[in-house]
Amino acid sequence: MTSAARRRSYGVKGAPYAFLVPATVLFALFFALPIGYAVYLSFRKVHVSGLGLGAGARKEVWGGVENYTDALTDGELMHGALRVLGYGCIVVPVMLGLALLFALMLDSDKVRFAPVTRLAIFLPYAIPGVVAALMWGFLYLPDVSPFYYVLEKLHLPQPNLLDGGPLYLAMSNIAVWGGTGFNMIVIYTSLRSIPAEVYEAARLDGATPLQTALRIKIPMVAPSLVLTFFFSIIATLQVFNEPMTLKPLTNSLPLTWSPLMTVYQDAFRKGDIYQAAAEAVIIAVVTLVMSFGFLRAANRRQKQEATR
Repeated sequence: MTSAARRRSYGVKGAPYAFLVPATVLFALFFALPIGYAVYLSFRKVHVSGLGLGAGARKEVWGGVENYTDALTDGELMHGALRVLGYGCIVVPVMLGLALLFALMLDSDKVRFAPVTRLAIFLPYAIPGVVAALMWGFLYLPDVSPFYYVLEKLHLPQPNLLDGGPLYLAMSNIAVWGGTGFNMIVIYTSLRSIPAEVYEAARLDGATPLQTALRIKIPMVAPSLVLTFFFSIIATLQVFNEPMTLKPLTNSLPLTWSPLMTVYQDAFRKGDIYQAAAEAVIIAVVTLVMSFGFLRAANRRQKQEATR
């Protein structure tokens, strides 16, 4: 092989790696390095000498696992995790249930204006989370909400959606309203990939549309349901926009309502970036472990069903 041919061969073989360079650089700069730096900060702390005045009075030193110990024994972080757990028990089932229902309805042959309906359901997902939370927040305020005005004119009860138990429902509504469209598109795309011969065979066997949905469509889109459930769990554990945006509108929301709000308070209000870094690492590890455990359980179940 001549040297020119050898260079062309090396160039062809190296082309895929050259295309990967931009993505690899961006991944390293904006994902891997920040994570590594957060882990590094989580093992550091500030040592204060004397009154903490003067040059060299405050030094960054090795802190070991002290930040992690403080984070795990922090009542606010644990209480925030419990609140998010209750919030997730409302959001995830309702959101995925509606997404599946809408996807099955749009996949029906009897539905009219399917493209417009599909766009209308997906459109709330395109609205930024902060904007959606602000919009719903003002709709929840009794003084400015048109809903409360209508309820008052009809002499009906006017519940306070920004206090107590209804607050969970109010925030869950924002998440469901914004996330159902995305999950619906994922499930609907999976439904459209099912061969038409499967439906034809079901009709020849006398299956009703309901039986087709329950016995054919839902089992065949199970991987998409697993995927949407996986994404929903991650989004729920990282909830921040909704409570942070609604906080100025009510006194019922503590500044540490969710774990990420606790991280924000420690980092930017208290100025303790080391404690905040440890809390962020803990949240990331918990999210990773839960996600990995769920995916492993789902894969094991699929293998068991495949061997039957």
